[in-house]
Amino acid sequence: MECLINDLYFDYLTGDISRSKFEGSVYEFLANNQEKTCLCHWKKDQYDDFIPWFYPRLRRAIDSYREIGSSFDAFLSKYILLSSREYRIRTATNSVIEYSAWSARVSEMYAHEEPPVYNYKNTRNILSNLVIDKKGKKNTRRVLALIIKCYNYISDDFAEKIARSIGMESKVLLEMLAKIRKMRQKKDDSFYYFKERVYCQFYRCIAYDKRLSLTPAETKAYSDLKLRLEKARARLTKMRERMTKTRIEATNKQVADVIGIKKGTVDSSLYQLRAKWEKLSKNADLN
Repeated sequence: MECLINDLYFDYLTGDISRSKFEGSVYEFLANNQEKTCLCHWKKDQYDDFIPWFYPRLRRAIDSYREIGSSFDAFLSKYILLSSREYRIRTATNSVIEYSAWSARVSEMYAHEEPPVYNYKNTRNILSNLVIDKKGKKNTRRVLALIIKCYNYISDDFAEKIARSIGMESKVLLEMLAKIRKMRQKKDDSFYYFKERVYCQFYRCIAYDKRLSLTPAETKAYSDLKLRLEKARARLTKMRERMTKTRIEATNKQVADVIGIKKGTVDSSLYQLRAKWEKLSKNADLN
């Protein structure tokens, strides 16, 4: 390696070959002569991945070299060695991140949660009876209040089906849903971004845990990573607690403003709806 690399560098200095020709010749030599480099102990496929990654640094190595005692070949070997360490660190980091992502997603590939199974019969009859008040008349205001309050869980298609069931024009119901979504947009966006931060913190914990398992014990790096992992897990727990306490449904005041009724009416409607639901579902379960 020494003779050829130094000869190429001399030809480049004297102008016998151009800069691009010099870089290309050095790159070709490194790509085809692993056994003559300081990375001869690497696996072939690993070395083949490293050389293209190293090529942009080869240009910087040429610009950085100064003839102050060591030959260009010796300087380049040292530069390759230092770059290889950076490459190994980056490769290991990327592997940890990839492992973390797959660890978090792999369960979704072979398992899923079953939909909830309700233990009562005649569900359709129960839903139909919910809109009937004490006088036996149809009162859609109760269900409407619930729909607006739980707007996050209702798609436009589902809203059209609900509108037909409660005898309401679908256009009117969709307008109400659009209005409550606009009113709640700032809150919804804030909750969405916070949920994304929780996900990132979760991945961070997985990455720290994997890096810790690859770090030799009783070293400063190991103790630092362990401390980071403990702090990251503690923060994740607090973030999850905060997320579960965050209110994502519309307030009764907002529901009242959208429907055009008093807040007390919404409070009463939702209370009566819940009480009737519990009573009807309990009776259906006993039957």
